[in-house]
Amino acid sequence: MARCPGYRHRWARRTGLLAAGACAGFFRHPPRVPPSRAGAIVAPADGVICVIDTAAPPAELIMGDAPLPRVSIFLSVFDAHVQRAPVSGEVVAVQHRPGCFGSADLPAASDDNERNSVRIRTANGAEVVAVQVAGLVARRIVCDAHVGDKLAIGDTYGLIRFGSRLDTYLPPGTEPVVIVGQRTIAGETILADLP
Repeated sequence: MARCPGYRHRWARRTGLLAAGACAGFFRHPPRVPPSRAGAIVAPADGVICVIDTAAPPAELIMGDAPLPRVSIFLSVFDAHVQRAPVSGEVVAVQHRPGCFGSADLPAASDDNERNSVRIRTANGAEVVAVQVAGLVARRIVCDAHVGDKLAIGDTYGLIRFGSRLDTYLPPGTEPVVIVGQRTIAGETILADLP
């Protein structure tokens, strides 16, 4: 029985097509429609809420040690990995801090792992901080936001490659309206309202 000439290389073609499809799915940039509700703070990432607590913002932002409400979102390899602005405002600080690459779903990831922090000041002076945290597989943080940039709620500003975490620090007195285990949609799911 004669076989076609490329028979032995079918596995390579199929593996290549599968890998290309996985990358296309991972780097997808789906359109999102932010809520029109004034004062809404939206999820900056697709994923599942893994932590809701209070914590001091990253030291490199020089915002003091006072704990702020924090909502952490874990992104699996199946989530879209673009990050979106949680509020409309001006970028007042962008700080990168090197670190290790532990599992992003562990509580220590916020402190120990490599991270990039973006601080956004709204028109009324409230500040929201979005922190991109690299994970065990995600070893590359991309941030296109720069100090002085004006972002609208839901605008894309960055990307973390292949599974990660995103911490959102809210203004003092803000009450999150989400729960641990809830799935978020970047730019659409409301995390809280500005006080």
